[in-house]
Amino acid sequence: MFDIIVLGSGPGGYVAAIRAAQLGFNTAVVERENLGGICLNWGCIPTKALLKSAQVFEYIKHADEFGLSVGEAKSDFSKIIGRSRDVANGMSKGVQFLMKKNNITVIKGNGKLIAPNKLEVTDANGTRTEYSAQHIILATGGRSRQLPNLPQDGKKIIGYREAMSLPQQPASMVVVGAGAIGVEFAYFYNSIGTKVTLVEFAPRVVPVEDEDISKELQRTYTKAGIEVLTNTTAESVDTSGAGCVVTLKNAATGKTQTLQCDVVLSAIGVSPNTENIGLELLGIKTERGMVLTDEYGRTNVAGIYAIGDITKGQALAHVASAEGIICVEKIAGLDPEPLDYNNIRAVPIANPK
Repeated sequence: MFDIIVLGSGPGGYVAAIRAAQLGFNTAVVERENLGGICLNWGCIPTKALLKSAQVFEYIKHADEFGLSVGEAKSDFSKIIGRSRDVANGMSKGVQFLMKKNNITVIKGNGKLIAPNKLEVTDANGTRTEYSAQHIILATGGRSRQLPNLPQDGKKIIGYREAMSLPQQPASMVVVGAGAIGVEFAYFYNSIGTKVTLVEFAPRVVPVEDEDISKELQRTYTKAGIEVLTNTTAESVDTSGAGCVVTLKNAATGKTQTLQCDVVLSAIGVSPNTENIGLELLGIKTERGMVLTDEYGRTNVAGIYAIGDITKGQALAHVASAEGIICVEKIAGLDPEPLDYNNIRAVPIANPK
């Protein structure tokens, strides 16, 4: 029996597990894929590696503006993708080291609650094993959100995971959604030569940011050659041919138009991974797919906690990490200060590789 089991090893889960181990708890982490979760493997880290390659490429193309003379700049898509994957794999191995260093047990498989202090884990071979703990922290994160009219097939209509591991660079791409994920990939693919159209339902790109930021970003993107269509929805995508035919509708005028492209990237947000983890069995309260908690991550069921993207706070890596620490310290009987969600920066301070 463990003191604490954490379901999920993303920035919320692995940080919570490390803090629990530091406080003397016998701790385990359950993870179905690679340690580090989406952020380290398919989100924050590998996307920033792609953006760094794009930035360096931009610098080289404008080297003369810095007083430098270089030959013709060319991008190698497979090598850029390979570098991004190497960075992600290295970070995941770093989390493996931290688990070992802090004597945290790593359990591979899909975890599901079967009692307030019991978790059933199904491994890759289908073998089911029960584990017990006084406290169980749910940190299962999120995944690419899908719309009925944009069903992702992983080839022509893709999500962020496929966008950072395509076998070859598309000549043209329509990015649906101009939030953080959409604008990052629009910049990356445009910078290496893909013709990009960015589609946003709201009146401006990055609609959750200040209006001045939206205006400046749209101006910069338009100048860089990205076609930006706001107040626009993707009504449907025809994938029956060699590429995609995207039907778009302007919300202001009601007019429709069609665009042809190789690939459509659906970047309309993230959905919480709250299905099939036993919430209904235990009567854990949710709202719109999100687990309801108090300011310390406690659910309505004693001994069960939730942090990160499956709760109502901002879906950001550093938010999940802070929630994990606060949750564990409260379990330990300390007096942590609850997180002020009105005082959170949009991005952590970091140096992208």
